[in-house]
Amino acid sequence: MYPLNQLFLIWKDAVNFVVCQLFALFAAFWFRLYLKPTKTSPDVRHAFATIFGVYFVIFCFGWYSIHLFVLVLMGYGIMVTASISNIHRYTFFVAMGYLTICHISRIYIFHYGILSTDFSGPLMIVTQKITILAFQVHDGLSKRPEDLSAEQHRLAVKVKPSLLEYLSYLLNFMSVIVGPCNNFKDYVAFIEGSHTHMKLLEVNWKQRGFHSLPDPSPTGAVIHKLCITLGSLLLFLTLTKTFPVTCLVDDWFVHKANFLTRLCYLYIVMQASKPKYYFAWTLETVADAVNNAAGFGFSGVDENGNFCWDLLSNLNIWKIETATSFKMYVENWNIQTAAWLKSVCYERAPWYPTVLTFILSALWHGVYPGYYFTFLTGILVTLAARAVRNNCRQYFLSSKALKVTYDVVTWAVTQLAVSYTAAPFVMLAVEPTISLYKSMYFFLHIISLLIILFLPIKPQAHSQRPPQTLNSVNKKKTD
Repeated sequence: MYPLNQLFLIWKDAVNFVVCQLFALFAAFWFRLYLKPTKTSPDVRHAFATIFGVYFVIFCFGWYSIHLFVLVLMGYGIMVTASISNIHRYTFFVAMGYLTICHISRIYIFHYGILSTDFSGPLMIVTQKITILAFQVHDGLSKRPEDLSAEQHRLAVKVKPSLLEYLSYLLNFMSVIVGPCNNFKDYVAFIEGSHTHMKLLEVNWKQRGFHSLPDPSPTGAVIHKLCITLGSLLLFLTLTKTFPVTCLVDDWFVHKANFLTRLCYLYIVMQASKPKYYFAWTLETVADAVNNAAGFGFSGVDENGNFCWDLLSNLNIWKIETATSFKMYVENWNIQTAAWLKSVCYERAPWYPTVLTFILSALWHGVYPGYYFTFLTGILVTLAARAVRNNCRQYFLSSKALKVTYDVVTWAVTQLAVSYTAAPFVMLAVEPTISLYKSMYFFLHIISLLIILFLPIKPQAHSQRPPQTLNSVNKKKTD
């Protein structure tokens, strides 16, 4: 049992967070209706978004919010003083270094753990934004367009942001508390009023019977995302409490259950723990809904003519539960963080991109040992899954029955592999993790290593073929 004063602090922090997010939702609707870009200058919209954001941070985190402001100001100092050739490197090491110091001090020095005011969440989001913006400024000011991939070229920032733009991007009330991360050019387009307009111009509306561009309403998307949050909360309060992760270190599980029983029980417990993370990320879905309510997050029109508001979505539960590969699972588990890792590490790493990306992900998440067990195991599983897919998948494409069989088997293996890999992430500590893996005979580690060692290594797209840049695309067209 926790002391009463600690329980009070936990309850107070939770209430502050909920109040803050509800207020942000109403503020977002007000922002969209009364500070329209057609009637309000970008500077005014930037200023209001920043002031509200600073107030929310102080309201939720008190004096701990100084860590966010220090990191933001250090980032802007590097932005205006560092050379363009090094701006991304300095920003990355300073931001990640400061975040890591805060992780260590919060957990191991001050022993705050995960119980009291956790300012690390906003700090992690700000770290993502600071670093990705630095890389995009570097792309826009120091690289030739033909040396960039199509996505890097689209997001490249060709003019350094002003102080107001920088503060607004990092501290705006829509995403400062729980994210999600977004790109600077998309955010500025939203503030200036061209965000939705540009997406609508991609559609021929006259063929659809419109004489002018429609005005998409985010209300339906906001309601849908709030319902997802409530559903995840209900599952969290039932399933997660019924099958706690502590079951995996019980004497019965470790010493008495047979291997197949342990494997099935591991899957059940990890499935039951998912709603906790679904709820955590659907809190980001609340933030996604807040962005949508303000008019930010429109991603275009689907093939059925429906307006889509998923530009900032951070979770795709259907794709997670039906994933037939470890890669597909990871890419839909924390979408915006996966995009950040791909942008700042995977696409730019000169060697071992998979390994370096998993290590960066572990560092960004924190310093609990369980995180490193999970991500280091994830490296082995990812490489092994890639080898199996490259060597075996083509033999199952000759008929529909074989393809269905392949999909069913890879789905089952993926779900079990994720349960095995993610368990330390939930347990956090070394001792229960080692106890669990010993009881499972380290079977997935051993199988993954054998696959990596003995299956033929086929050329990888990242290491053997340069990324598709605009120059390579143009060359193909001329050929």
